[in-house]
Amino acid sequence: MSGFTWDWGVIWYAIPYMLTGTVVTIEVSLAAIVIGTVLGGACGLLTLAHSRALTLPVRAYIYFVRGTPSLVQVFLIYYALPVIGIDLSPFWGGVAALAFNAGGFIAEIVRAGLQSIDPGQTEAAMSIGLTHRQTLLYILSPQAARRIVPPLTNEMISTFKGSSLLSVISISELTRSAQVIIAERFTPFEIYAVLAVFYLVLISILSQISAYIERQLR
Repeated sequence: MSGFTWDWGVIWYAIPYMLTGTVVTIEVSLAAIVIGTVLGGACGLLTLAHSRALTLPVRAYIYFVRGTPSLVQVFLIYYALPVIGIDLSPFWGGVAALAFNAGGFIAEIVRAGLQSIDPGQTEAAMSIGLTHRQTLLYILSPQAARRIVPPLTNEMISTFKGSSLLSVISISELTRSAQVIIAERFTPFEIYAVLAVFYLVLISILSQISAYIERQLR
């Protein structure tokens, strides 16, 4: 790397802007996680419904989410929905895209967790007069909750990482903040290195929180 000199000045200049971008990343990711968890939990329960009218649309949604790139989903929600009259701001468009993606994967996590419970418990619940819905809510779901926490927290971490894709729709999150500074100062090496450190710290904190939750459940 002939002639390269590390520029500490641009890093000190960038940090306040990147901290602001980090706050936006946390806000958009947390909103998406909450919405995606509700959506994915509902869809996960519906995959086990006895009605094909309920299961087929849900399975189609999960298949679409798992079979298409996350970036394409961002484009569809932010650029395609306005064509049919649904015009979202960049922030809420980003939240919707991340939640849409996370919901599909969380639905599969919930489904797998419910189906991992011994089928004999379902039979026992039915034998004492519980309906299919009551069995899901009161017998299977509480037991599955403990099993789905590890993959669920991993999906939450993936959502935080995926928020970097929202830079393409001009949300001033962490990656977008770095790109703006690079365009101003022409120092990609330093800024991308700092960007990587910011994400590493953020994901490390989330991983520690995830490990703590898992320890409490054990």
